Amino acid sequence: MFLKLVQSITSLKVYTLLLNVDYIPILKTINLHETVEFGLHMVISIMLAFGVNFYITRKDFQKETIHRFVIRVSLIVGLLLFPTTLLSERTPSITSAYAFLFWMAGHWIYGFVLGRVLSYKEGERV
Repeated sequence: MFLKLVQSITSLKVYTLLLNVDYIPILKTINLHETVEFGLHMVISIMLAFGVNFYITRKDFQKETIHRFVIRVSLIVGLLLFPTTLLSERTPSITSAYAFLFWMAGHWIYGFVLGRVLSYKEGERV
């Protein structure tokens, strides 16, 4: 929602980038509705969350370590995906510092929230 709000206020196509599948050969030829693109994004996001959760439970991280780790993973994903702007005309320019900052802020927010969720243990205060 953060990136959608940023896009609606600034016209920077950061939400479009979030949902963009133009770099996937089969999907780039299909004109997908926003709801379908959002659904694909959610499937990937949930799979990543399960993978991160699997890793942190194996490592037996403490609460604060989980927060920092999940934020780092989210920021790394943001860094790795931002260059896909080069593969689409619908997304922001790779040189847009504002788009990059909002993009990374969105990934930080996601990492922060996911870190809180994954570090929650029943019976503990959040």
